[in-house]
Amino acid sequence: MKNILAILLIAFSIGLSAQQKYIEHTVKPGETIESIAKAYLVTPFDIYALNPDAQRKFQPNSVLIIPNSKIKNDAIMEDSKELTGYKTHKVKRKETLYGLSKQYNISEDEIKKANRFLYSENLKKGDKLRIPRYKTIVSKQTLNNTVKKYTVQAKEGKWRIAYKFGISVADLEALNPSMNETIQPGDELNVPNIHDQEEKEIESTFGYYEVLPKEGFYRLQIKLNLTQEQLETLNPELKETGLKAGMVLKVPETVDTLSALDTVETTNLKGSLSNFKTKKIALMMPYRLDKIDVDAVAKTKDMMKDNRLLSTVLDFHVGVTMALDSAKQLGISTDLKVFDTRYHIAETGKILAENDFSDYDAIIGPMQDESFSRVAMALKGDNVPVIAAMIKPKDILSNVFQTLPEEKLMRKAMIDFVKADSLKTKVVIISDHEHRESSESLQKMFPNSKLIFSRYDKKNKSKDAFFVYHAELKNVFSSGKTIVFLETDNYSFSTSVISMLNGFVDKQTEIVLTTLNKGKAFEGKDVDNNNLSNLKFHYASIHKDFDETKSNGFVEKYRKEYGVSPSKYVARGFDITLDLLMRLASAENLYDASSDTIETEYIENKFRYTKTLFGGYINQAVYIVKYDNLRIVEAKQ
Repeated sequence: MKNILAILLIAFSIGLSAQQKYIEHTVKPGETIESIAKAYLVTPFDIYALNPDAQRKFQPNSVLIIPNSKIKNDAIMEDSKELTGYKTHKVKRKETLYGLSKQYNISEDEIKKANRFLYSENLKKGDKLRIPRYKTIVSKQTLNNTVKKYTVQAKEGKWRIAYKFGISVADLEALNPSMNETIQPGDELNVPNIHDQEEKEIESTFGYYEVLPKEGFYRLQIKLNLTQEQLETLNPELKETGLKAGMVLKVPETVDTLSALDTVETTNLKGSLSNFKTKKIALMMPYRLDKIDVDAVAKTKDMMKDNRLLSTVLDFHVGVTMALDSAKQLGISTDLKVFDTRYHIAETGKILAENDFSDYDAIIGPMQDESFSRVAMALKGDNVPVIAAMIKPKDILSNVFQTLPEEKLMRKAMIDFVKADSLKTKVVIISDHEHRESSESLQKMFPNSKLIFSRYDKKNKSKDAFFVYHAELKNVFSSGKTIVFLETDNYSFSTSVISMLNGFVDKQTEIVLTTLNKGKAFEGKDVDNNNLSNLKFHYASIHKDFDETKSNGFVEKYRKEYGVSPSKYVARGFDITLDLLMRLASAENLYDASSDTIETEYIENKFRYTKTLFGGYINQAVYIVKYDNLRIVEAKQ
């Protein structure tokens, strides 16, 4: 019997070797099936198919049979540059870094690296620059993960190319360490050397979603409302590979891949604290100390009162220091370094040039968008998280954490809140013509709703007069509850409508006012808060007011120290910093502690981060608040 099995095994082995070549791999300590599969550009399924025992017994020094990868192993020609010296260039009038880079056929960054003062100063006439000179070396290389060159086409971003070649965005970045954050048409990238017919096409009639770490089919069914079977039908390779973090999936166009999970329970991180290494944090704020005369106390006090930016920064700073104290009581120690950006990008560049932030756990970044982007870009290579505490950055790089939710998410949260009650109530939409398109879209979400637009000017028929007649609203409201969306940025229009709506409220008629865009049109001396309370005004907000009726150690401590209640900026500084420190203490790093299953809440703010398809993390946690007896409180269904 043994001889027969041996003969069959030999015959099987000969048959295999005739079809394709196989590699024997001895498992090293620390390796996993996934890491080995990635090294040979095959799938874990491929390895398990030839090594079924590996599913039960996988240990160092065991030998695995690795199948031949689909990727061709052809040698490629690789260019590299070798520095041979420098040429001196004296800057002339109107010369720019861009022009010099084209003149000498090198990048602007290469010029800056050779002249480090350019990171903090602008180029000016008379500057003597060192221009690096290179020679090109052409070599023939065969890589373990063999690649080919691919030219980026119009409208292609990282995720599109990753999907096209069946790899994750992280894999694409690993193949191209010098790739820019935003790639441009014409850029040449390294990609897997698969056959052209194996490349996947991007279809405009579908949406695409990047799988996050630790996401399984059950998680995606809750998030995307798609079953495993539906996902595998759209992405047949899933049947072989399973889900992998970073892979890009094709999903129906109607699936909202950016919205948050509907219900996530608040997480108390106190029970998860395990990493008690001292946290190294930098706080970069525009204190503008160069503008303050410490010897002129009265003048400085007046400046603090009149300068809204300075007042905001100082309030935020107080909140940060209070959070450090609270974290210390939980056993979390912090090494905080404070930097004055002076609200100037050149000063921010100087801070970056003079300090090494590569080993910092996080940076609470500048309030100026350009300065914030400079910091995020500079620290992206070291994977240092940069926290956008008070702004929404233009570029959400992979190391950026945006704490302010997007407007799109806040509008969706308000619509979902109303929808949960829409079967029991009537909906009316009152809008000016500037918001016509969004209001018409809103009406489609509530098919039985009534839409009323503001009147045009009698003399100029194309000009919005920003008013509605009292008679237009008189017969709209009957007994029972009606929800009114008021969509406008016009202050006079909002005040007149709010006043009219308040006049229709009686014992039989309940009107609940809301809006998708609470701007300055709902604030000011002519907006009567009594009317807003009477209309139970609801809106989506990034924060809520702390509850005055409940005991609150943070508020009590602040009042004892300063004699007044803390502003929303004090609370925000406290909430962001305490959340940051507790997340860092509950995991190895901030990325591991920022799964979208973790929602935290503190004094006035809550946080639940979701990784975007194109880069970093955005807070998805939103409050629905309402006016209640002249107080703003969280609204519950």
